[in-house]
Amino acid sequence: MKLGWRIWMLIIVLILSLLAISPSFKDGIKVSSIEKNSSLAEAGLTTGEVILEVNGQKVTDKHSYAEIISKIDLTDQKRFDIKTEKGEYTVLLNGSIPISVDDIPKSKIQTGLDLRGGARALVQADQQLTDEQLADLIEVSRNRFNVYGLSDIQIKGVSDLSGHKFMLIEVAGATPSDLESLIAQQGKFEAKIGNTSVFVGGANDIADVCRNDAACAGVTECAQDQGGQYVCQFRFTLYLTQQAAERHAEITKNIGIDETGKYLAEKLYLYVDEQEVDSLLVSTDLRGQVTTQIAIQGSGQGADQEKALKDARENMKKLQTVLITGSLPYKLTIVKLDTISPVLGDTFIRMILLAGLAALIVVAIIIFIRYRRWKASLALLFTSFSELVIILGVASLIGWNLDLPSIAGILATIGTGVDSQIVILDEARKGLQTSIKEKIKRALFVIFSSYAASLASLLPLYWAGAGLFKGFALTTIIGITAGVFISRPAFAEMIKKMEEN
Repeated sequence: MKLGWRIWMLIIVLILSLLAISPSFKDGIKVSSIEKNSSLAEAGLTTGEVILEVNGQKVTDKHSYAEIISKIDLTDQKRFDIKTEKGEYTVLLNGSIPISVDDIPKSKIQTGLDLRGGARALVQADQQLTDEQLADLIEVSRNRFNVYGLSDIQIKGVSDLSGHKFMLIEVAGATPSDLESLIAQQGKFEAKIGNTSVFVGGANDIADVCRNDAACAGVTECAQDQGGQYVCQFRFTLYLTQQAAERHAEITKNIGIDETGKYLAEKLYLYVDEQEVDSLLVSTDLRGQVTTQIAIQGSGQGADQEKALKDARENMKKLQTVLITGSLPYKLTIVKLDTISPVLGDTFIRMILLAGLAALIVVAIIIFIRYRRWKASLALLFTSFSELVIILGVASLIGWNLDLPSIAGILATIGTGVDSQIVILDEARKGLQTSIKEKIKRALFVIFSSYAASLASLLPLYWAGAGLFKGFALTTIIGITAGVFISRPAFAEMIKKMEEN
């Protein structure tokens, strides 16, 4: 049977979706976090490395790792050997192992907080907040997390019986140390010449920050210092508001010139939370000039060039985030910081998949009993499976975190897909006076009309559903769109070929 172009399009999209998902079957576990200044960190172990062996024993997953660790007595100082894909590390440990680990992702499919777990922090401001002040703090904090690139964040206000107000932050897939590094500091950025503030972070003084353009942001050079450490310098362009540029001109107009004749006698010092992070020489041609463009620089360090590059990029990203969002309106204290266990986890996902597969098989059996055509039943199974793969492929491509509402959307999509395929089968078998081409066209018109109505109801739900409804709306929109334009026309083509034969 010669395949039509609709079937070929479905096959091609299916292959691209599988590539986007990128299933992996590697053994081992990855280092998700490591305590700063610990012996393993000093030995060179970094987050993201894949552990293959511990004390000579093979590690396949978190369960095997836990079994190995449970047999190690750390009450006294003990030798601890770790073999990773990058190298081997040997340290002496006493008390606890200073790393957190996680299983290697089996694909690029990302799961949300209720499936994957994450980190949670209960945060309190340095003063009693009103409801309006708490709402402002939540909004600024959410903006900071969004700029920094973290996804699937839940931030809400809570209070205790005494009326004290807190901010509860939950981030999927993050470790407590990841969360602490972003909220433990107020993030107050200030640039000073002497004791005079020139500009601060936030929209009042910062018009824009170059982030994703290699022409104005990036690591400029790396070199090894005398102690053997690698140091990488970064630089990015900062765009000041007119008001901040005029303030800079007023402050610099009376400053003298240093002995080189190229720079002003006083530097521009950069502070984050009152701590100096860098200092910049100010060129003489900027003295008293209203300039809205300034180059900000900094550095990162590491045991080798790769680690120094990573540290430099991380430091640059944090500094850019603080500059864009400005400082938090209050100094924050982390009252409680812990790990969130997955509410549902792998067992739930496995049961959902098995239940969905069983449902599809039952539907295929019913289709076979109703129409007495095993090819049609197989075509229905293939089409429904294709829609599932396409949804997961698109979610992997855009980095969407699949949570419980998203799974509900996938199941709803498969259900509507089965309905559409039954419509096509029924239309294809109606009467003999109409050609099979016209019957299929009529069925697809019914399906497209239903799609238009569903899309019209789901789009408002997506934009308004910042909480639970957003995942349901997005996966359903992806699924029904792929179904109407790709999988269901391909199914109609299969049925048409069967009827013609």
